[in-house]
Amino acid sequence: MSLSLFSSYRQRQLEALLEISRALTSRLDLPSLLRTILSYAAEIVGGEVGYIALTTPQGQLRLATGYGLPSKVYNALAPYLAQRKADGDFWNEAELRRHLGIVREASRLPLEQVIALPLVIEDEEVVGGIFLFRSGPAAFTAGDRSLLRDFADQAAIAVRNARQMEQLRAEKARVEAIIENSPNGVMILDPNLKVLIVNRAFSKLTGVSPQAARGRPCSEVLKLENTTGDHLCLSAAPPPPTSVWYGEGDIVRPGYKRVTVGINYYPLFDRNGHLLNVIATLTDITRFREAEELKSTFISVISHELKTPVSLIKGYASTLTRQDANWSPEMVNEIGRVIEEESDRLNHLINNLLDASRIQAGALELDIDDVSLAHVARTASERFQTQTEAHQIEFDFPPDLPLVRADERRIRQVFDNLISNAIKYSPEGGVIRVGAWAEEDRVVAYVADQGVGIPLDEQDSVFDRFYRVDSSLRRSTQGVGLGLFLVKAIVEAHGGEVWLRSQPQKGTTFFFALPRAE
Repeated sequence: MSLSLFSSYRQRQLEALLEISRALTSRLDLPSLLRTILSYAAEIVGGEVGYIALTTPQGQLRLATGYGLPSKVYNALAPYLAQRKADGDFWNEAELRRHLGIVREASRLPLEQVIALPLVIEDEEVVGGIFLFRSGPAAFTAGDRSLLRDFADQAAIAVRNARQMEQLRAEKARVEAIIENSPNGVMILDPNLKVLIVNRAFSKLTGVSPQAARGRPCSEVLKLENTTGDHLCLSAAPPPPTSVWYGEGDIVRPGYKRVTVGINYYPLFDRNGHLLNVIATLTDITRFREAEELKSTFISVISHELKTPVSLIKGYASTLTRQDANWSPEMVNEIGRVIEEESDRLNHLINNLLDASRIQAGALELDIDDVSLAHVARTASERFQTQTEAHQIEFDFPPDLPLVRADERRIRQVFDNLISNAIKYSPEGGVIRVGAWAEEDRVVAYVADQGVGIPLDEQDSVFDRFYRVDSSLRRSTQGVGLGLFLVKAIVEAHGGEVWLRSQPQKGTTFFFALPRAE
C-alpha cells in the first residue's frame, strides 16, 4: 500500500473512530450506536456482511445488530448462538469456520473469510463479539485485526455505558417506587431547602400535590402548628454536616382531623461538606399521641365519673344520718331518689368497664333466644323518655317484623347506649327515631337523631375503646367512651354488623343488623 493510500486509509479510520466517540457521548440508544460502529468497521476492513452479538444475563449470545445480513441469516444464527458461550473455545479457528459456513449457507453469498474479536470490558468480562465476513481469497490481515480491535473496544465501551445506564435507570425506578409507595411521607429538598419531590403519603398528610409542592420553600409546603424539637424548614441556618434533625408538630387542614407528625430531616453532603439534598420523612404519630392523651384522659374521666356518684351518695347518706336535722318525708324521698340514681349510674359505669374487660379477654357470654327488637327498643326507650322533655322518641317498627336470634339483655344494652348517645349529642332536642326493617336473612335496626353529627374523619374511630368525638359537647357530657365500643362488640358477637351514617350538624343514624330467627 502506497504512503498516500495508507494516509488516506488511516485518516478514514481516525474519522470513523472520532465519529463513534461523538456518538458515544450523545444520547443514542445502544442498537443505533452498535449499528454505527459495525458499519464503519465493515467499510474500513472491507467486510461485506457482519453483525455484533451480545451476551444475555444467562451467558448465551444473541444478535444485537447486523450489517448487510439477509433475514434468513438471523434465523440461522439465532439457535446456533443460543447454544454457545463467549468463552475461549468460541474464538478458535475451527469454530469460526463453522460460523462462516452457517452465514454463507443462509445468505447464499460466496463468503470465504471471517474475522471476529470479543468485546471485553475493563474487568476482562466478555460481553459479546464483533463478526465480519467477506468473499475472495484474500484473508483478513493483522492490520485488519488491529483496526477491528479499536472498533471492538468502542463497542465494548458502548455496552458498558448502556449497562451502567440501564442499572442507573433500574436503581432510579426502584428508589422512586420505594419513595412513592412508602407508608411515611417523604419530601426531598435542594440545598436552598426548596422542594424537589414529595410522595403520595406526604400529599395525603398535607393536602399538597406533588405538582403544587415542587419548587416551593419547604416552610410553605409543610405548615405546622404546636411544634416541638428541631425543624430544618423553620431554621434560617443550613444544617451542619452529619447532623440529623427531629421535630414534631400538627398539620391542621380545614375540614380534616388534626394530624400529629414526627419529622426526621436527613441532610446529604458531598465529600467537601457541601449540602446536596435534605430528605425529610414524616410519620403519622397521631395514634401514639392520642394513646398518651387517652391514658391521662381515661384516668381523669374514670376518677371523675367514679368520684362524682360516690361523693353524692356519701353526701346524701351523711345528710340523712345527721342527728340535728328533722327531714320531711318529701326530702327523704328526694334524697333517696338521688342516691338511687347515682347508684345506678355507678353500677352502669362499673358494668361497662367489666364488659369491656370481658370483651378484651374474649369472655363475653351470650344467652341466645328468639327476641323481638321492637319490644326491646320500646322498653329501653321508655326509661329515657322520662328523663328528657326536649326529645321525642318515635318508633318505626313494621307489625310483621321477624324475631332475631340474640341475647335480649345484651341487645337492650345496645339500644340503651345508642339512645343515650342520641340524647347526649342532640342538646337542642328534636326527634329520635328508633326502628327496624327485615331483609332476606337478617333484621336491621337503627337509632337516628337530629344532633351535632360526627365529622367524616372521625367516623372510623367512634367504635374504638375510650374514644369520644372531639367536640365542645365532649366536655359537658358524661361518659368514658365505652358505649359504642360495647355496641359494636356485642353486635359482632351475635354475628351481626354495625355501621353509621352522619353529617355534621344534620344528625347521626346508627344501624346494626342481627340474624333472623328461623
